[in-house]
Amino acid sequence: MILDRSLRLLFFAALAITLFMALNPSPPAVIIDVWGDKAQHMLAFGSMALLARLGFPRAPNWLILERLSFIGALIEVFQAIPSLHRDCDWKDWAADTIAAGLALLLVAPLRLWLAGRRAPRSTVGSTGSNGGSEDFG
Repeated sequence: MILDRSLRLLFFAALAITLFMALNPSPPAVIIDVWGDKAQHMLAFGSMALLARLGFPRAPNWLILERLSFIGALIEVFQAIPSLHRDCDWKDWAADTIAAGLALLLVAPLRLWLAGRRAPRSTVGSTGSNGGSEDFG
């Protein structure tokens, strides 16, 4: 589906921006700097979880969470490289993982709603395997 493909492209764009901001020795200032480092991590990983959930509809939540958590951990490992002049902090990884998990929980109702909109409409007068009694309990 075209929407899935667009959301996948947005996911990979968000991933590239996140990696650039996390691994650049002197990242540019952004508006959310006033809320601190954890807010940046949570916004980035929450956004990526949302885009991954909607862009990869067949992927289970646990897999998306595991992959995003792994990316967050790798970022922290790379930030330990002295030449990057960045701080490695396990709390940043925790913020990444928590934000991704919360985003996946919050997007579940939206995903169900979208699935309902994509489902084919039943025709009037058609019956299911039980002769149509599923409508009446």
